[in-house]
Amino acid sequence: MSADTATFDVLDPVDGSVLGQVPDATAEEALAALDRAVAAQAGWAATPPRERSEILRRAFDLVTERADDFARTISLEMGKPTAEGKAEVTYGAEFLRWFSEEAVRIRGSWLDAPAGGSKLLTLKKPVGPCLFVTPWNFPLAMGTRKIGPALAAGCTVIIKPASATPLTMVKLAEVFDEAGLPKDVLQVVTSTSSKEITAALMGDDRLRKISFTGSTAVGKGLVEQSAGNLQRVSMELGGNAPFLVFDDADVDAAIEGAMVAKMRNMGEACTSANRFLVQRGVAEEFSTKLAERMGALTVGRGQDDGVDVGPLIDEKAVAGVKELVDEAVEAGATKVVGGEVDGNFFPPTVLTDVPAEARINREEIFGPVAPISVFDKEEEAIAMANDTEYGLSSYVYTRDLDRTLRVVESLDFGMVGVNTGLVSNPAAPFGGVKASGFGREGGFEGIEEYLNTTYVGISHKD
Repeated sequence: MSADTATFDVLDPVDGSVLGQVPDATAEEALAALDRAVAAQAGWAATPPRERSEILRRAFDLVTERADDFARTISLEMGKPTAEGKAEVTYGAEFLRWFSEEAVRIRGSWLDAPAGGSKLLTLKKPVGPCLFVTPWNFPLAMGTRKIGPALAAGCTVIIKPASATPLTMVKLAEVFDEAGLPKDVLQVVTSTSSKEITAALMGDDRLRKISFTGSTAVGKGLVEQSAGNLQRVSMELGGNAPFLVFDDADVDAAIEGAMVAKMRNMGEACTSANRFLVQRGVAEEFSTKLAERMGALTVGRGQDDGVDVGPLIDEKAVAGVKELVDEAVEAGATKVVGGEVDGNFFPPTVLTDVPAEARINREEIFGPVAPISVFDKEEEAIAMANDTEYGLSSYVYTRDLDRTLRVVESLDFGMVGVNTGLVSNPAAPFGGVKASGFGREGGFEGIEEYLNTTYVGISHKD
């Protein structure tokens, strides 16, 4: 970084202190990065799959070896407790290992034409240079689950991390350099001007793919921009996950799952349980036990020992969560547990008797708040769960197999966790429906997002 390069500060969400500085790239600099990505594309696509695989595997090994360092960086710039940062490193690194294994399993097909006289061959080819725009809540994992399949498929990558949390991605780029990734195959563009960067890159027809994780509103705008050059698009957008607990559920198991689904990342996750829908027969027991568990959590700086809940990302996030809670209480909800806001620290909060029409049930909370509503019949629960524009993740607790099958088939969500509060897995296809976006990350499906299919018809004589 030269002396005349513009930079911006990366801040600690606890107190606003400066953690470091990174370059503040312009649209022109982003286009220069695209020039380099285009120049590197042919060579990377021609690199043998085994070699691409081994680079990804070395990157996995290096990230795993440096888990403590990555976890500390994640905790500092994002706020989550270091232990949660370590869990993110484990999760995020797995995408590198998974797709190192998928790189050598890209399949085409070969078959006889039904009428005879020709062979039908299909080939898989990388889509080309990709742009990834990632959010601040999982600074490592939101990148690796895009980078892993793209590199495995033979695509070059430009990644624009969130300006609040770029330090982790800078570290990851250093790891890939050390792992032997050729120059310019992966480039990190840090900037405070996301709109200008994405507009410039998507306005260039050499960019062939964009993958975005973030809000539905921003995602819709990017989909519209992609139309100009008909770029391939993957969108992982907002969520409003229902957490259904039926009378026959193991309530203690449901509480454990609720703590995972709600409090992972302080609730700042698109998969976070946003609404708790509990059948009347167990509603009181569930509410009491959840309030006890939530109220016992320790709030503090993420790097301190014994801390369960770190700060939210910034003052705007805190104000938004507080507004949702205050409006719910005014509408008739009861705050069972939850204290006063302290700076960017929001206390774990449980609300009961939340009206179905309350805004907190309609919008993504993105904070440590659990609103509980009661239902009587299974059909009512399904209707309440599906009454949202979003369709990312959902959770169901029941010990009745027939009910499980009925409810799972009726829920209009891309992912359903049954008797578990954790659905994310690198070996499974992550993604949603409706306003939660389209495309899948992870699983066998994940690499297909970065491959085009070419059909070749070969005529021959019998």
